[in-house]
Amino acid sequence: MARRYDTNDATDRTTGLREAASAVRRGELVVLPTDTVYGVGADAFSAEAVGDLLEAKGRGRTMPTPVLIGSPNTLHGLVTDFSELAWELVDAFWPGALTLVAKHQPSLQWDLGDTRGTVAVRMPLHPVAIELLTEVGPMAVSSANLTGHPAPEDCDAAQEMLGDSVSVYLDGGPTPGIVPSSIVDVTREIPLLLRAGAISADELRKVVPDLEVAN
Repeated sequence: MARRYDTNDATDRTTGLREAASAVRRGELVVLPTDTVYGVGADAFSAEAVGDLLEAKGRGRTMPTPVLIGSPNTLHGLVTDFSELAWELVDAFWPGALTLVAKHQPSLQWDLGDTRGTVAVRMPLHPVAIELLTEVGPMAVSSANLTGHPAPEDCDAAQEMLGDSVSVYLDGGPTPGIVPSSIVDVTREIPLLLRAGAISADELRKVVPDLEVAN
């Protein structure tokens, strides 16, 4: 039976975060609020847990799961060939709605799907998410919806879709916005905007003037 906690209540938040952290360490799924939509997450280094996440969403391996982190410093252990321009994007827009696609460290023992040696990584601007990520480390997190359904803006919608496939729901109330993060590929010499989202190309070009935009 799934457990749900109101993170706007101080006592419930403390208990909920403790229970969510324990669930992640056991290889179970949790739902958490972010600065865009609600996400369903698992330990990024547990292939079985990530597989359960994809199964819960009805999603195939061809759509790998992004990774959320609680601090930019975590990047040092996750990515390689991270350019100066990439770090400038981190400095300007993290925490926030910017996902960066980078080459992951080849030594990492994880299986996020068919990533072709890359990882999509983000630090969300949400205190509950950051607190959980700081406690448990990098999490594979995808929007908390069944594939083909709208991404949930509140915990009710997430729970209605995912039900008991998730162990712990952290209810932070409605999310601040439903616009997804912008995605920038920083594996190239000149960063490429793959998806325009909450951060516009114009905003990104204030940091990377030569930013290219995918067709």
